[in-house]
Amino acid sequence: MIRRRFLPALIGVALVLGLTLLRVADPYPVATLREIAFDAYQRAKPRESPGWPIRVIDLDEASLSAVGQWPWPRDRLATIVDRLTEMGAATIAFDALFAEPDRLSPSRIAATLPEVDAAALPDYDAIFAEALGRAPSILGFARSPFAKTMPPPPKAGFAVSGPDPRPSLALLPGAVVPLPQLSDAAAGLGALSLRTEDAVSAVRRLPLLWNDGTALHPGFSIETLRIALGISTYVVLGDVGQPGRMEGLRLGEFTIPTTATGDLWLYYSRPDPDLYVPAYRLLEADYQSLAPLVSGHIVLFGTSASGLLDLHSTTLGDNVPGVSIHAQAIDQILSRQYLTRTDGVQGLEILLFAFFGLLQVAVVLRLGPRAGLVAVIGLAGLTFASSWYLFSQSGVLVDATFSLAAVTLVYAVMAFFRFATTDADRRQIRRAFGYYVAPSLLAEIEKSGADLKLGGDLRELTVMFSDVRGFTPLSEKLGPVPLLALLNTLFSALGRNIVTRSGTIDKFMGDAIMAFWNAPVDVPGHARLACEAALGMRATLSRLNASDGFGLGAGDTVAIGIGIATGEAVVGNMGLETRFDYSCIGDTVNVASRVEGACKQVGYDIVVVEGTRQGAAGFAFLEAGAIHLKGKSRAQPIHVLVGDGALATSEGFIELSAEHQRLVSALRAGTDPAVPLARCRVLAPGIEPGLVQFYALLPGRVEDFAAAVPA
Repeated sequence: MIRRRFLPALIGVALVLGLTLLRVADPYPVATLREIAFDAYQRAKPRESPGWPIRVIDLDEASLSAVGQWPWPRDRLATIVDRLTEMGAATIAFDALFAEPDRLSPSRIAATLPEVDAAALPDYDAIFAEALGRAPSILGFARSPFAKTMPPPPKAGFAVSGPDPRPSLALLPGAVVPLPQLSDAAAGLGALSLRTEDAVSAVRRLPLLWNDGTALHPGFSIETLRIALGISTYVVLGDVGQPGRMEGLRLGEFTIPTTATGDLWLYYSRPDPDLYVPAYRLLEADYQSLAPLVSGHIVLFGTSASGLLDLHSTTLGDNVPGVSIHAQAIDQILSRQYLTRTDGVQGLEILLFAFFGLLQVAVVLRLGPRAGLVAVIGLAGLTFASSWYLFSQSGVLVDATFSLAAVTLVYAVMAFFRFATTDADRRQIRRAFGYYVAPSLLAEIEKSGADLKLGGDLRELTVMFSDVRGFTPLSEKLGPVPLLALLNTLFSALGRNIVTRSGTIDKFMGDAIMAFWNAPVDVPGHARLACEAALGMRATLSRLNASDGFGLGAGDTVAIGIGIATGEAVVGNMGLETRFDYSCIGDTVNVASRVEGACKQVGYDIVVVEGTRQGAAGFAFLEAGAIHLKGKSRAQPIHVLVGDGALATSEGFIELSAEHQRLVSALRAGTDPAVPLARCRVLAPGIEPGLVQFYALLPGRVEDFAAAVPA
């Protein structure tokens, strides 16, 4: 009993605990769902760019068509660098790898020809290096787990404030680096690589720092910004609360919040077509016309040509070149518009889910699935609204997806469990009360059982009492165990007649049964149904006695008396607030009980009152005089129920009924009743054997007929 009571709560708590542990583990599907939600936020509200002086020299399809396939001869790249420097570019950053010598350099070609003096011919790599040295230039290197080389020492200094965060930074196991003469000439050198997991999906984070095990290296975008700002040192901010993790990066007046692994959480703005300048235009004669687009700008050189495989997806759903992502990062830092998601926020998410989940369990179990659905909708609205507000107002990323999905799952499981247990309870009710309650009452209990409360309604009922005759000597003869078996057999057989005729068995009282009709649902013809049940009980008892169904032995039988009354009574739930029964009380109940007791006086097994006779018109009744009841000023007319409608229309009963009426008239008039009584005694055995005793006692009940009011 205790286990059944607490099982739903235990299952709910276990489910919430399991989901909480799942969130702590943060497997790939959970993380992916969260990332998709954050992407949706950015699409709903992209970052607004104020238009910082940033430009991309785009190696696009038109440039490849005009100049030729990539890689271009590096003397042309030197020309581009010199012209950008001439026009006043703040930085010139190449999002390209120059890991091998220029294969188109004349000196390199001449080296394969013995008859040609290679030293006398131009070296395009040297020309390019000289141009880089004259400019605020930045080159890049790429992370490679297969490369055996490492990037040269960084060109900037690093100062660490707080605990050293290097253990948590992006690892640089090896790198594809530019030619030494080029990297030495450049003012800056940064990592071009994206996060490995982001390289094949939407790029959401960009590493600002990389760790090669001994030294720190800046990312390409932050190194470009450093050169543009003329700053020589990065200040790395370690997380004081969690040593070994990174909290931010300071670059001059800019303090950039990062993830624990040193990433910038990218907040994209809509793509700006004006950001791009085709690279071929810098090789044309009128390149000076580009000066307004270049002067004072942070210039990045990259490619959008699809054949060069440098296109990536953004959280806004756009496919952009990698150089555009670096430009977005620089623009975001200059705009000081950051997205943050600290460990504290993640911990709060877990605690809130645990609270919401337990609250959902309590609501469903205490108030039901409908209230639980309202709670789900309310919690979903509150969680989403809070998450959106924090994102849109302060750039704080709070995951609403897991809480929404998990709380919905908790609701679904608990609602299903509630349904299953309710269905089990209904089946238990049917099993427990199927022999005592009419099917219509069971349906009503199942439909509105939650509304059961103390109180009742005044309505017309038909009430039946049934009692075993000679029970005391029977109990003395049999003993407790056989007596219990007899009563169970009797009650089961008799009760079935009541229940199958839409009756409600109120209670078993020792050797007696109390039942009623027309509650809690309306039962048309309830008096007729009660009379049919009484006749069925008589027939059932006769079969049991004939077959010795009670195991009493030859010659011993069980007899019952049945009293039925129809009238108003109060029916409803009675008892304590915590334990009550569905029953009825009132004058009609008392009358039915007294009428059942009158069966001995009358000498017949089924006695009903006038109201029942009227309600069951057409049945075979005979007037039985009247009985005096305590508290009543007038005697209560009663009748014996001989049989059903078929018997009432038989010739034998019609003749008996006529003779019986003459007998009753004689008794009331005080004349000699001998002739009609004799005639009735002759006819009675052929109609219903029980009438023999009825007529045997009738002469001694003259006063009962005198007190009865004629029908």
